[in-house]
Amino acid sequence: MVISHNLFMSKIRDAAEEITSTISHNSHFLVGYHFDADGLAAASIITKALHRIGATIHLKVVKQIDLETLENFQRATSDAIVLVDIGSGYLDLINELVKSKRMFVLDHHQMNGVADEIMHVNPHLFGIDGGKELSGAGVAYLVAKAMSEENIDLSPLAIVGSVGDMQDKNDRRELRGLNSIILRDAVEAGLLKVDTDIVIYGRETRPIHKALSHTVNPFLPGLSGEEDNCLALLASASIPVKTGDRWRTLMDLTKDEKQRMLSAIVDYLTSKGFEGSTAINLIGNVYILLKEELWTPTRDAREYATLLNACGRMGRPSLAIALGLGERGATLEEASRVLSEHRKALADYISFINSNRKVVESFKSMVVIHGEDFINENLTGAVSSMLSSSETFPDWCAVVVSAKTKTGDIKISARASEELTRRGVNLGSILQNLARKYGGFGGGHDVAAGAQIPNSKWKDFIEELDCELSGFSEKWNP
Repeated sequence: MVISHNLFMSKIRDAAEEITSTISHNSHFLVGYHFDADGLAAASIITKALHRIGATIHLKVVKQIDLETLENFQRATSDAIVLVDIGSGYLDLINELVKSKRMFVLDHHQMNGVADEIMHVNPHLFGIDGGKELSGAGVAYLVAKAMSEENIDLSPLAIVGSVGDMQDKNDRRELRGLNSIILRDAVEAGLLKVDTDIVIYGRETRPIHKALSHTVNPFLPGLSGEEDNCLALLASASIPVKTGDRWRTLMDLTKDEKQRMLSAIVDYLTSKGFEGSTAINLIGNVYILLKEELWTPTRDAREYATLLNACGRMGRPSLAIALGLGERGATLEEASRVLSEHRKALADYISFINSNRKVVESFKSMVVIHGEDFINENLTGAVSSMLSSSETFPDWCAVVVSAKTKTGDIKISARASEELTRRGVNLGSILQNLARKYGGFGGGHDVAAGAQIPNSKWKDFIEELDCELSGFSEKWNP
């Protein structure tokens, strides 16, 4: 593994040198980025690094790589294109259509095709799992750091991208692999602090009951989205929610109060017929950005990632980039308003799904949430993540959420449990291959992936997807 890491870091240095050389020739850069938290953090990092050495830059959000997108790249006035957090699954297509530009793909998703003339940086090329050990923002940061040590100050943003990509989804909720190298950079530079604590959204900024009700990873049935139930739970554990007229936050709780809160959550889940062990997933590492102001959502890496993701998913990616580049004040206030809209939309979707089970179609190895008539295509990933972590469906069952795109295609996001991936399921590879077979495109990671396919092929597609997955789940669930 040490050899793999060394080879990968050599590739990082090669990319940094080529980018720097391209800038020295007065090239105009187009930065294309994916619109989730990881992609937005990656775009902010590489944009900052390019700007610091005098590059002329234009940014463009890229929802998917298709013929139209690449033809637009080809016509763009830029001389060089940098794709961050997207591109590795479409190398053959990029090779074919973008020939007159200098192309850089800085990605961590599973690959398809050969890079040819593209400078392609991806940990998977060196046997390093990009789904668990390095995010897209992490790749962008390592390249930026190789361009200049000054860019170490961007390391906290890479951590934001990593937790936004759920790369801490393991038994200890910690960042591992190459992510830990970036984490060390941030800690040694005095930019970030790591603590072990209860991991809930708004731990520094929200009243305890609101923070608990906003927790969706893990999803807590009966508590996530239910403020009144959270208030009642805290009262049952004899935890005051106010000090005088001021609402208390998680940071105000004593160690004993935190322990009582966890015990109360376990008892509550058990009483409702759910696994109390879900509460164990609330314990993990928290990442505090020390240069950010106290009591603001950009001080906690997960809250920061949630802000970026909400802006991207709600059609405001430029707002997220502005945050990533350091704007605060009115920009942060606007991002917080967008986050509230995002949370309300997700809560409405989950409520609708729970009360309208006709939109849930069960197959042998998966459930499909048919959101074609009511889910925003940009929010399928968030809905699938929430449902897959909610224990609404069994572990042997993959969760697929669909929506209709503006062009009439079907967009899907799929999630597999850790147990399914241990049994060999690789959603990224399966969706990549199947989508191409049916005239679409897809890809991602083993545990989380997406695809877009023509509406006319939707029925055949999901039937074959079920067949592909059933071989892994039948032995588990005979």
